[in-house]
Amino acid sequence: MNRRRLVRVPASSANLGPGYDVLAAAMSIHLELEVEEGGGFSVETNVPGVSPDRDNLCVQAFELLHPADDISFRIRSEIPLAAGLGSSAAAIVAGLAAADHMYELDADLYRLATDLEGHPDNVAAALHGGFVVCTRDGVERLDPIAELEGIIAIPPERVLTNEARGALPVDVPLSDAVHNVAHVALLMIGLSRADLDLVGRGLADRLHQPRREHLYPRSMNLVRAARDLGAVGATISGAGPSVLFWTHFEQTGQLMERLREVAADCELRRVQFAPEGANVRAL
Repeated sequence: MNRRRLVRVPASSANLGPGYDVLAAAMSIHLELEVEEGGGFSVETNVPGVSPDRDNLCVQAFELLHPADDISFRIRSEIPLAAGLGSSAAAIVAGLAAADHMYELDADLYRLATDLEGHPDNVAAALHGGFVVCTRDGVERLDPIAELEGIIAIPPERVLTNEARGALPVDVPLSDAVHNVAHVALLMIGLSRADLDLVGRGLADRLHQPRREHLYPRSMNLVRAARDLGAVGATISGAGPSVLFWTHFEQTGQLMERLREVAADCELRRVQFAPEGANVRAL
């Protein structure tokens, strides 16, 4: 009997304001990858612009652990590309998890995914779910706060990750580094205590968002307006240009209505902070 697996992986929002390349959260929109032995190599996907060949990220990740010569890949995804929502990390984690589970390899998926992605935050959230604090050596996670939800505003333009990373200097002022260390601490205390006031205060960043503003000025205007719109706060999601609005669930509906007025050009998605990371099951 041919082996067959279905992998479901959440999207992710990285940085979370001050936690550049360290913090991320799993979001309740998903990529699904179905892999099956037999019939030769093939890739099917519902995502425009995704490669149907061996350079597909799901395939590349799978082949880090096992050849894909006789594997069919079927990819279905709700995660927009180049929007700062961890689409590449989800694809990488899906491919690795599929091969690892199918062939019972017990591989170090976090290390492999980080090496292929180039940074750990998105892949850590995709693997483990919840809120993650990550280094190349490991991950610590927190469960989401029950009252906390998100609205993602996705502008029509796209920002490439390498372009966003290229906008950052090698060195930053000490005052900016100290500011971000303090606000990461505030954010993590807020998340651990379920204190949304502390969470909102902890979202402030002086390291990467201001230096990338020329890539997404519209998004930064929305971040600055978040409190006035009724949100706990807002952050640029990953490399942008998507904006993650953090909100108490009782205020989400009202915030959504206001965003429909001030961000009419954006796709808006109400999301949960997802407690579960990558899930694999045999079919």
